[in-house]
Amino acid sequence: MRIGHGFDAHAFTDARPLMLGGVHVPHPRGLAGHSDADVLLHAVIDALLGAAALGDIGGLFPSSDAQWAGAGSLDLLGRAYEVVRAHGFAAVNIDCTVVAEEPKLAPHIQAMRQAIAAALAIDVPQVSVKATTTDGMGFTGRGEGIAAFAVVLLE
Repeated sequence: MRIGHGFDAHAFTDARPLMLGGVHVPHPRGLAGHSDADVLLHAVIDALLGAAALGDIGGLFPSSDAQWAGAGSLDLLGRAYEVVRAHGFAAVNIDCTVVAEEPKLAPHIQAMRQAIAAALAIDVPQVSVKATTTDGMGFTGRGEGIAAFAVVLLE
């Protein structure tokens, strides 16, 4: 059994739609980043790679490589998991927390769980997604962006 932890944070931008957990979440602002900036999936990717001691998302999908510009993070998640599987590991469960003052994510949590599970070919009960706020503190509290944490158990 191997445990991995992932974290990511992105600032809001007006230039794109908001993608979280592989789901389009209606909101006037999206997140800035080289790919689609799905902060939740980026944290999951880092947790998967970390558990397998295979580096991080920047090593696998560097922002200096134009092929990943605007890439869908569900595709990146699937590719990262293929690398993890090739090293003999499989996901047992994933637990994620999104930190954001806005938008309210409760209506989208189940769809995020389903998208992550489908990308990894695991069952939805193996994926937990939660959302919280910082009660107005820090960059997420000021509405400047969104952060996410993920923990993965591999066997």
